[in-house]
Amino acid sequence: MSISRRNFLLFMGAATTMVTCNASANRPYRSSTATEATISFKPVRVPIPLDIEGLSPEQQKQAYSTYQVIDDLVLPEGYVYETIAAWGDPVGDSRFGYNNDFVSFVETAPNSGYLSINFEYISGKTWMQTYEQVLGKSLPFDQVRAAMGQEKIDAFGLPADDPLKQQIEAIAKEGLIDQGIGVIAIQSKQGKWMRQSSAQDRRITGISGLEDGHYLKATGPGVAVFTKPKKRGYDDNLGSRIIGTFQNCAGGTTPWGTILSAEENFQDQVPEPVMADGSSFPPSHTPFELTEDKVDGRGNPFGLAGNKYGWMVEVDPSNPKNYGIKHTWLGRYRHEAVAVNAMEGQPLAVYSGCDRRGGHLYKFVSTGKVKNPTDKANSKLLEKGMLYGAQLNADGTGQWIPLKTSTPINPILPSQVLGEPDSSLVTLPNPDRQEGGYIDVTSDQDAISFQQTFKTLGDLYEGSANERQGAILVDAHYAANAAGITCLARPEDTTFDPEQKALFVAFTSGGPGGDGGPDQQIFQGPNGEAPYEYGWIMKIMEADDNPAAMQFRWVMVAVGGEPAQDGLGFANPDNLEIDAQGNLWMVTDMSTSKHNLAIPNRSGVDPSKLRGIFGNNTAWYLPLMGTHAGKAFPFAMGPMDSELCGLCLHPNQKALFLTAQHPGEAGGIRQKMASETREIAILTTDGQAFLQAREVPIGSNWPEKKATDPPKPALVAIYRSDGKVLI
Repeated sequence: MSISRRNFLLFMGAATTMVTCNASANRPYRSSTATEATISFKPVRVPIPLDIEGLSPEQQKQAYSTYQVIDDLVLPEGYVYETIAAWGDPVGDSRFGYNNDFVSFVETAPNSGYLSINFEYISGKTWMQTYEQVLGKSLPFDQVRAAMGQEKIDAFGLPADDPLKQQIEAIAKEGLIDQGIGVIAIQSKQGKWMRQSSAQDRRITGISGLEDGHYLKATGPGVAVFTKPKKRGYDDNLGSRIIGTFQNCAGGTTPWGTILSAEENFQDQVPEPVMADGSSFPPSHTPFELTEDKVDGRGNPFGLAGNKYGWMVEVDPSNPKNYGIKHTWLGRYRHEAVAVNAMEGQPLAVYSGCDRRGGHLYKFVSTGKVKNPTDKANSKLLEKGMLYGAQLNADGTGQWIPLKTSTPINPILPSQVLGEPDSSLVTLPNPDRQEGGYIDVTSDQDAISFQQTFKTLGDLYEGSANERQGAILVDAHYAANAAGITCLARPEDTTFDPEQKALFVAFTSGGPGGDGGPDQQIFQGPNGEAPYEYGWIMKIMEADDNPAAMQFRWVMVAVGGEPAQDGLGFANPDNLEIDAQGNLWMVTDMSTSKHNLAIPNRSGVDPSKLRGIFGNNTAWYLPLMGTHAGKAFPFAMGPMDSELCGLCLHPNQKALFLTAQHPGEAGGIRQKMASETREIAILTTDGQAFLQAREVPIGSNWPEKKATDPPKPALVAIYRSDGKVLI
């Protein structure tokens, strides 16, 4: 499928209103004179028919009347994978963490380099079920649940010598160790990559600094908030020192060989709301929580200050003494990924999205300019600049709005965003600045009253000029809503292609939720559907290809959904990667609860649940040039209950590093190779309904794959069996 007529007309309309953009922005794809994209693999067979197969409707019904889901990483014929590391493997003085996500490869020699890996979260149920089997030690889960007598408790408020507090600390500590960042050295032997012993191997965990002195550091105006002597809210008494990093989702590799690691859903472990001076709410706001499915609020027993999490963390994998720097000019919000635009002689631009319903896309622009994109001195550019939010217009244009004290209050109106029936909402800083935090605004009049009360962002925060700027960055998401930054459809990965000078952004889902919803005019399905659950990939071009430009143009280059509804056959795009030919690779992030749902009849079924037809999460190849531009080819399917993450191509294009997180998240350990057959209503590519009998494994044994083996998140390398380049 090519770009929809609606988006084509939208984008061409934009071309007439902002002619200063590079002419290549007039096209969603690259020129047909560019290198032709080849499809050298036979796509894996996903559970639904695709246009690229060229089957007639009757052939589709016959071929897809039955389908077997496999508890493995399924690859095309002629491709193999090997596991490089899995949860529990030794790393430095610690272990390989849980739910590995982002992967970075930094080459040190033709046959060696460093892999940096994010560990996002722990899947409570499966983590507790398999902890002792994998790590050879036990934790007092049952005893603590019984002693708590409730699901949540303010463990921070318990006496230090209370046995319950000590048991809670033991559980919380192990969970935080399994989050953060890992660095491992690898080498290639006979074309295969494997681990190599190295002094650089290390873990930066959720408790780094708590006992070992390996505190993380911070730069930028947020430091003024951390070090302010008299705070309105909670003070951890650590000044600018920070204990650990956690909820590390996606990230990016800088041209100078460092990695940027994105702290995403930090609100699961520490308080998100802040006071008017940017200081944190007390630990009691996010108590320790232990149920059969959850182990959250793990920052509570240690009194972690919530305003020190939700940042972008820079790590130099080559420096074993480097445990991370949180650059506060990049803003505090639920970071999902990062893209770096480093052009010689220009300011540095860093892009990142806030992965929440109604989240925003941000750009940091440095005050200084890049002299040499590969010089590690560029890290200093992250210490001074300005953070901007993207304001998108329905005609395909957009502008960047600064998040600074003088920016006028111009709040997003609830009527602008999609919401649950009769309940569109926008979250704004609480007008009671003494109380702090935020409020849900559900009427336009309340938003207008807010604008009449506060004139600029600086009016919402307090302290010196630098402290106010720091507080805005600490409260970036709510400040952005107040400044009129466009609410988006869960912006996840961002990746920048220096050849096209284009930013690609994955928007995972257009449904509303408790945090808000996306802009109604921007995020529609290929036939005008809203809400639209299946996601998009957007291309953004800065005016004059200038990283510091304040105007841009945008166009959708791919849309998820069923081919019968003009989608490309995938649901919920997430991590992105650009290969050497300038084509996109993408993995999907469907919620585990939606995988392979039995849907024998579609009538009246919530569109969110219809994602069950797509099966397990997948990896896709999307050419951006030539005759295949605008099509999507499935390259891999993940193990049961898992999400594929961390797409990272080796520079020689012969290896793809990939992670699978949370296998067995719903079903736990697969017992005796158990499976069940489910009936699922499928559509042919022209919309004819038929019934599929789908055999679905219950739980997972991946990656070892033997009966009763515990499922473990793992990092793999993928190759062609003949040793040639992947595509």
